[in-house]
Amino acid sequence: MSLTKIVTAHAVAGLLATALSYPALAADAAAGMQKAQVCVACHGAEGISSNPTVPSLAGQPAQFIATQLLMFREGKRKDAQMSPFAANLTNTDLNNLAAYFTTQKLTPPTTGVDATATQAGARLSQQYNCVQCHGPALLGQQHIPRLAGQQRDYLKTQLRGFKASTRFDMDGQMTSAAQPLSEADIDMLANYFSGMR
Repeated sequence: MSLTKIVTAHAVAGLLATALSYPALAADAAAGMQKAQVCVACHGAEGISSNPTVPSLAGQPAQFIATQLLMFREGKRKDAQMSPFAANLTNTDLNNLAAYFTTQKLTPPTTGVDATATQAGARLSQQYNCVQCHGPALLGQQHIPRLAGQQRDYLKTQLRGFKASTRFDMDGQMTSAAQPLSEADIDMLANYFSGMR
């Protein structure tokens, strides 16, 4: 890992320690629900996206949601809609939004992936060690996102971004993991992840 990446990772870790220092029990899901009303336009009611290019937030680990909002707020991640929204969020807002979305039940999109493609996707997720970080059921954990049931096109875009080193990657793990992926692998993994229940 380069010195720049090490310094960036330490700076991000400091930001996370500050923003996420509140105990999880102190977060107010009801306040998060009120704050999340503006999110419905893109991410769908209760954080269940119907737009293939926009991620579902329902059922994501709370720490992951708060971390990504922090990254948008601090300018580490950039997006035309998310950056302005996150710019005015307080640390309490981050935790409240995370508390709300993590408790919502995700209804995965209907993808129509056949059994052969599902088996191939499952093999690839083992081969490329997706389950090592994202968990055996790919439900995510701590600051690592849930992949199961996520929007297929969104997943493809993120994997392509990591492979091209254009997607913000706090510790470089996903950028490294995405390097051997072919376009066919990306399609197959995204199809498999999105079809998981």
